[in-house]
Amino acid sequence: MADIFREIDEEVRRDKAAAIWSKYGNVFVALAVLAVLAVAGWQYWLHRENQASQAVGARLEAALKSSRDGNGAEAETILKELTESAPAGYRQIARFRLAAETAKRDAAAGVAAFDALANDGGLDQLYRDLARLRAGMLRVDLAPYAEVKTALEPLVTPQGVWRHSAREMLGIAALKANLFEDAGRWFDAIVTDPQAPQVLRQRTDLYLALVRGGPVETKN
Repeated sequence: MADIFREIDEEVRRDKAAAIWSKYGNVFVALAVLAVLAVAGWQYWLHRENQASQAVGARLEAALKSSRDGNGAEAETILKELTESAPAGYRQIARFRLAAETAKRDAAAGVAAFDALANDGGLDQLYRDLARLRAGMLRVDLAPYAEVKTALEPLVTPQGVWRHSAREMLGIAALKANLFEDAGRWFDAIVTDPQAPQVLRQRTDLYLALVRGGPVETKN
């Protein structure tokens, strides 16, 4: 009896399956075709994106090579093109490289370019602070200590990612202005920070020697 009921149940299942296929078979086929097309489309899109990324990467490398070869004008031309047409990640890299290239030609224009990046609310704060640091580094040779301090002091918070470099630049700016007390304070902040890189600590020892030496007196 159990075998009979099982055969009947299987027959009913086959009949139901046949009825469903008869009614919805075309829908199932269409869904299968759409799934295949979607996968193919996705693979094609990835392929195109990869090609585009490789092309942009090649253009960026060409700009860097031009810069290394001393052809700043060509490097700037390529980088400007990338800042307008490249995908977001490459565009950001190109903007920073363009600012650096501009600074080689005109330090004041480089400051303005990095300031623009620092004030771009569309960038992550980490990169905005990096741009602020780069602008401040250029200001050391262009602006009085007070201006450099205004630009860089916000970066020297205890957890600031760029605090070590900012302190170094502030100390150098103070030294250039013969403000030895300020310089010593910035350099001391480096050597007392346990997370300061060793190579920076070594440089700071030299800076502190200059601080201890005080201003150089010139005899007539």
